[in-house]
Amino acid sequence: MMQQYEQAKATAGEAILLFRMGDFYELFHDDAKVAAKVLGLTLTSRDKTDNPVPMAGFPHHQLDSYLAKLIRAGYRVAVCDQVENPQQAKGLVRREVTRILSPGTVTDNSILEPNQNNYLIAIAPNGDLSHFGLAWVELSTGQFAAAHGNATEMLDLIERLNPAEALVPQSHRNPLAWGSPSFALTTRPDWTFSPTRAKDTLFKQFQVSTLEGFGFEDSDLQSLIAAAAIVHYLSETQSASLDHLNTLQAFRRGERLEIDQATWRSLEISRTIRNQQREGSLLATIDRTVTAMGSRLLGQWLMSPLVQPAAIGQRQDSVAELASENRLREILRQDLKQIHDLERVISRVVAGRATPRDLKQISLSLARLPVLRERLVGRSSYWLQFLQVEIDPCPDLQRLLEQAIVDEAPLQTSAGGYIRPGYDAELDEWRELASGGKRWIAEYQQKIIQESGIGSLKVGFNKVFGYYIEVTNVHQTKIPDYFIRKQ
Repeated sequence: MMQQYEQAKATAGEAILLFRMGDFYELFHDDAKVAAKVLGLTLTSRDKTDNPVPMAGFPHHQLDSYLAKLIRAGYRVAVCDQVENPQQAKGLVRREVTRILSPGTVTDNSILEPNQNNYLIAIAPNGDLSHFGLAWVELSTGQFAAAHGNATEMLDLIERLNPAEALVPQSHRNPLAWGSPSFALTTRPDWTFSPTRAKDTLFKQFQVSTLEGFGFEDSDLQSLIAAAAIVHYLSETQSASLDHLNTLQAFRRGERLEIDQATWRSLEISRTIRNQQREGSLLATIDRTVTAMGSRLLGQWLMSPLVQPAAIGQRQDSVAELASENRLREILRQDLKQIHDLERVISRVVAGRATPRDLKQISLSLARLPVLRERLVGRSSYWLQFLQVEIDPCPDLQRLLEQAIVDEAPLQTSAGGYIRPGYDAELDEWRELASGGKRWIAEYQQKIIQESGIGSLKVGFNKVFGYYIEVTNVHQTKIPDYFIRKQ
């Protein structure tokens, strides 16, 4: 078993390995010491010998809460699960590392802050650190962008992004080069930042033969190297699909207001100087949004204010119209309160990690869109007109989910019972069987009586045979050939 653990640990690398053993996740060696400190677990040892192995563990059903604590503490975590039924295994149960999580790659609601973006960035510097490419992704929503510039410009941008994790080449792993960052720093092999591989990696991810359609030119190579490093890292650590990363935005500094690090900190735009928290900042003060998506979008607008007069005017016209229409504004706010965090929910669907509750939230949110769209009819400002045209309620999908998913959908798929009775006849039949199936057994007994002509045939049950068919000796000649004599 320990040999199997060492193999999994080699796959996990620097990540803390949670090793599934029956009903527990166990940690060994230095991982156990870290877990004992961060999670408050009891540190014990395996094999009380001259060289005992430090060990700690917790019940498997507590995985999510302990994962959240480790991620928030800045650690990368690998989960090694049993991928074989213990009852069917020959010898040792087969185990594999099923996912590797890090501060910048989490998508679970239990770990993420709903009103804040959780960015993973990659930094691709040139030789003397005077110029580098920067890419950032929000895995839980699919937002993906890249830029390049001199060191001062990019460090200013990193300050505004406030990432959870940064990928840097092994040859530039010194954290002092990035201003003693508060984010988790993950070193990657230099070849993952290879200029010759960058475009091919992105072509494959986006299923294109050129990146010109995304607004990138040959001079943007350094930013593309950073974007490719992110794609490679996610492909390596995520067992889920990355199909929701289907575009890359070219971030042009001239289209947004430049704000240097010192000014950004001094103005306390998104975080306070004292404790680096959102509460007390300008963003927290003006944020009156009623959805998590709106709150994150407002944060992005503050991070990169518009500079083009036409774009600023269009946004201000829409704000002015809503400010002057008190009743419309309040009605829209009530509608929006019923819209769930579709950005993150849909990303979990694409990644294959959606829960029944997620599907129900999609259904409820889509049901509000026709009403929301109708309220925007006849508006005069550009963006309200644009939204009225662009909102797609996806009626077929909404109807399917409403018909299929129960009102009180469970948080986990394993809880079962989330498909409505009457939606699928075969499923209803299996449920009837699972709950005792008395009616089915009675109908089956009657069917066998008719087929065999044995009027006294009965279906019985005991702990030795389970369910069986009972026939008296008088009718031995009528017993069908496919019956098997048990007693």
